[in-house]
Amino acid sequence: LNMNSKIEDVEIIEIPRVHDERGLLAVIEGNTIPFDIKRVYYLYDVPSDAFRGGHAHKELNQLIIPLSGSFDVHIKDGDNTRIINLNKPHKGLLIVPGIWREIDNFSSGCVCLVLASAEYNEEDYIRKYSDFLAFKNS
Repeated sequence: LNMNSKIEDVEIIEIPRVHDERGLLAVIEGNTIPFDIKRVYYLYDVPSDAFRGGHAHKELNQLIIPLSGSFDVHIKDGDNTRIINLNKPHKGLLIVPGIWREIDNFSSGCVCLVLASAEYNEEDYIRKYSDFLAFKNS
């Protein structure tokens, strides 16, 4: 378990792009991100007033990418809070284990892609903020 993560451990990852007259191609492979991808999912048709996330992970790493549109990611480490607006499809937000995340302010037509380091496992989730704080302080 890595519950010692801090806000500073969350970072924007620049996704390499190839550009020509046909448009842009963003590529994620090999060492683009610091984990092997075991699960991919995406959020779409999310109402603008909806709220997603609202949890932390004990071991999972995630890269959150705004394929289209924009949204805000609120991250907390138990002491500090930061809001990061994601709005460029070649910039993903790397969220390490032990960081609380909430996502809101979805633009119309937004598509949010998530690359994860493991398959779904309910045991890896911390779904109550009070439990998250207890984990961080244990």
